[in-house]
Amino acid sequence: MADRGVTPQVEWPARTDTSLALNRMGTFDWDLDSGQMYLDTTALEVLDLRPEEFSGTPAGLRIRLGPGEEARLDARVAQALKAGRSHYGAYVRSRARDGSPGWTHFQGHILRDPDERPYRIIGIVRDAAHDPGEPGAAGERDEGRRRMTGVVERTTAILAHARTVNDVTDVLKDPEALGHLGAVSVMLGVVDGARIHLVAEGQLGAYVPETEYTRIDAPLPMSEAVRTLRPVYLGSREEFRRRYPSLWPYVEPLSVRSGVYLPLIAQGRPVGALGLLYAREGDFDAEERNVLMALGSGIAQSLQRAILFEQEHDLAEGLQRAMLPRRIPEVAGARIAVRYRAARMGRDIGGDWYDVVPLGAGRVGVMIGDVEGHDTDAAAVMGQLRIALRAYVAEGHTPGAAMARAAAFLRDLETERFATCTYADIDLFSGMTQLVRAGHLDPVVRRGDGSCHRVHVAGGLPLGLPSPGPSAAGSASGTVPGTSSGTGYPVTSLELHPGDTLLLCTDGLTERPGRDAGTADGSDADADIGMRELMEAVRDGPTDVEELADVLCDLVGDSGGGDDMALLLLRRRGTPVPHGGGPLRHSLIPGDPDAPSMARHLIRAAAAAWGAWDQADEIELAADELMTNALVHTEGVGGISMRLTPEGRIRIEVEDTSSALPRRREADDWAVSGRGLMLVDRLADAWGVEPRGGGKCVWCEFTVLERAGPAPAGHAPGGAAADGSDRVPGDPAPGEA
Repeated sequence: MADRGVTPQVEWPARTDTSLALNRMGTFDWDLDSGQMYLDTTALEVLDLRPEEFSGTPAGLRIRLGPGEEARLDARVAQALKAGRSHYGAYVRSRARDGSPGWTHFQGHILRDPDERPYRIIGIVRDAAHDPGEPGAAGERDEGRRRMTGVVERTTAILAHARTVNDVTDVLKDPEALGHLGAVSVMLGVVDGARIHLVAEGQLGAYVPETEYTRIDAPLPMSEAVRTLRPVYLGSREEFRRRYPSLWPYVEPLSVRSGVYLPLIAQGRPVGALGLLYAREGDFDAEERNVLMALGSGIAQSLQRAILFEQEHDLAEGLQRAMLPRRIPEVAGARIAVRYRAARMGRDIGGDWYDVVPLGAGRVGVMIGDVEGHDTDAAAVMGQLRIALRAYVAEGHTPGAAMARAAAFLRDLETERFATCTYADIDLFSGMTQLVRAGHLDPVVRRGDGSCHRVHVAGGLPLGLPSPGPSAAGSASGTVPGTSSGTGYPVTSLELHPGDTLLLCTDGLTERPGRDAGTADGSDADADIGMRELMEAVRDGPTDVEELADVLCDLVGDSGGGDDMALLLLRRRGTPVPHGGGPLRHSLIPGDPDAPSMARHLIRAAAAAWGAWDQADEIELAADELMTNALVHTEGVGGISMRLTPEGRIRIEVEDTSSALPRRREADDWAVSGRGLMLVDRLADAWGVEPRGGGKCVWCEFTVLERAGPAPAGHAPGGAAADGSDRVPGDPAPGEA
């Protein structure tokens, strides 16, 4: 929190301005730190509240606001605070003590400290229904015109804050607004190419004469208004029947005696049309027509802004989605589901992302993250960071080293952005999972028995922040230690059993309206509430990850915390690994003559134990060729490992510290070398090369063939060693310890 010691001192509560009170304008003073709100006497009168009824907090306004208006007012304030604005205004529907409806206008001035942290809002509240032009002796018709003028002014003011087409239609469909306008039904059509799309219809629900889409050249009043850019006035039922015979069958059974269809024109082009139907008969005089034209002009401007706003949002959301993986790969041994939902914030988009990286040998890497900010720059940084972290992981760096390199990469971009991220390296064969966290939310695990718990992962700083000291990773191009210590991102181990589900998500899944996302370590009370609700939904949700992902998206709904949301679910499939399934590992040290022979012995014994006794010669020969290449053509310590994959294949991997890739050569008849990879290619079912951090891994796989009879003498079936002892593959033979 910023230092309040230098916060400008302003008298609490703010002194009431007598001139405001004389004009029926009350004042309010809201302390954002304590949550206290003060209303002066005039403000209490405007809201029809007694002093003892008001609780002294914003929640105390609730009893005088219409349904849904409190959330709309809160959203307007939150939007102004987040955008750094100094003022905001909002018209809201209100109800007096006797239940009569009205409109109230709130206008606030936001005070900020020298660090731009908002700490107080001082403003005015007034009865928006008290506009000039009260009814006098001019008669009922003059009173109606003045009432319509006031409604037009208020409607235009409300529509000025509409951000989407739905916001516009919600205002027009309000039954109270229709009553003030004197209309019994309202229709709003939006121009869509050569057609008009009817997007709203208030009251008289069975009245759908224009259907959902109509052509602009159709013989209908709404089409004519758009086509000619002139309003269509209909003063009687006879005029409806005579001018629009195709419309008359729909109008005849209704209590409609007059109507007007207004073209909605913005920047010289029609964007839609507004239809108003009335129960009273008679033509519209000049003053009424001027008022209606003013209403149409205000609606047209709001509608055009809303259309452009939604188009920009769709464009921005498309850009954001283009930065995400186009498809999630199928991974043997796991079921994976991902979801992304953008916040409806116009052109503003977030930097949430997810990714799935198959690592071979039954391993998979999954990640989720969130770049600070809600703009196209955040999406661009997200795309670069996702690709960079994916590359570091695919190169074979350990989780801690890959995260440290990603942090250095983001710092080198000099974007002044930071990002949070969680990465998990999962061995689907054994279930062992290595997790690393950079200021992000902890993962959640649901066990196969239905229990659910939060995994507390040791975390490091968010990516992009300055390194705390020399222990942190260097530049993205430098050497980063591969161990858990020294990278600044410690690794936490977890075992996923078959049937367990791992959930990674961004804070958009735990935020709720009116709550704070909290700190990444979960210390904030609101964040804990959101996490508890999430865990309950995961615990009680369906087993299938696709169905569970949909349930969690519904948990957020369309009224989430105003932030983007990304989630990734991984459910481990299969059965527990049988005894003797590996992995078998052995070090290869240059200059040690016994290392290759020991490795060959262990490989032959393991092949026989895993049912490949008649393939042992081919497996041993291929492994020997890979070991020889590593010892002859590279420098430094290497290693060989052997395992039985979930697909039933024997996989041999030889690692070394050289980044030079091997290449297959065609040796002539007299050459004494150059046939190693050719032999491996002929013997193995598959082989290849994978980068591994500072070196590489050359691997080959053999499919274990089914056997009809027992193994011959000298070959051990099942988990026994080839010499008949109880050793498992990987234990040294007698006398070789």
